[in-house]
Amino acid sequence: MKSLLILCIVFMASCKSTKVVSGGSVDDKLPAKSVIRAHYQNETKFKSLSGKVRISYSDGDNAQNVSVSLRMEKDKAIWMSAPLGIVKAYITPDRVSFYNKLENEYFDGDFSYLSDLLGTDVDFSILQNLLTGQAIVDLREEKYGIDISEDTYRLTPKMQEVLYKTLFSIEPKNFKMALQQIAQPLEKRLLEISYKNYQKIDNEILPNEIIIRAITKDSENIIELEFRNIELNGAVNFPYSIPKGYKEIEL
Repeated sequence: MKSLLILCIVFMASCKSTKVVSGGSVDDKLPAKSVIRAHYQNETKFKSLSGKVRISYSDGDNAQNVSVSLRMEKDKAIWMSAPLGIVKAYITPDRVSFYNKLENEYFDGDFSYLSDLLGTDVDFSILQNLLTGQAIVDLREEKYGIDISEDTYRLTPKMQEVLYKTLFSIEPKNFKMALQQIAQPLEKRLLEISYKNYQKIDNEILPNEIIIRAITKDSENIIELEFRNIELNGAVNFPYSIPKGYKEIEL
């Protein structure tokens, strides 16, 4: 059940009709600045969403699949509920909270739980960007080198840090993320987010399928997401209350 709980805390994205976006070709004359500018010009602008996300999770020993109901208000809240409300989660910029009816336990605290799961520091903005195909760091704050790899624009910092190594690949049609990597070589940690394809929903370009790999020296978690039946910009609410008598999970 703990792996199911992990599944239900983490994820959000957007789709409506399943119209997969493909095509586009790279321009090897584009400088890194132009690619980065186009990436931010194509950032999603929806206000809310609701629907379902199918999540597959594997840690090498166990594998599970679950379809989760989700609701989101952009920049404000992500709410999820597993079937029959067995696990519910409520995430805001200041708080990560979830409870598990089968284990009679709950967590209510900061983002350290998700940071431990993904092997790198996480906050609400990073989580939201990861799931909407945006860069999980602000690419405008550094200078990047650029080359072409597998029909994408590959960006690497001209001055890589010692503790963190990053790589970003941007697809050419809508300048959304194709791949994001953050590595911590000394800690033997890697977070890799790959976007299999995108879809167009109400003039927004959003991920259709995402694969997340979180690797440490002792473990490897693989999480696959497929977004279904999600509507944009409707009214949403977030019913959530931790049941009385549940035991608090302490990290």
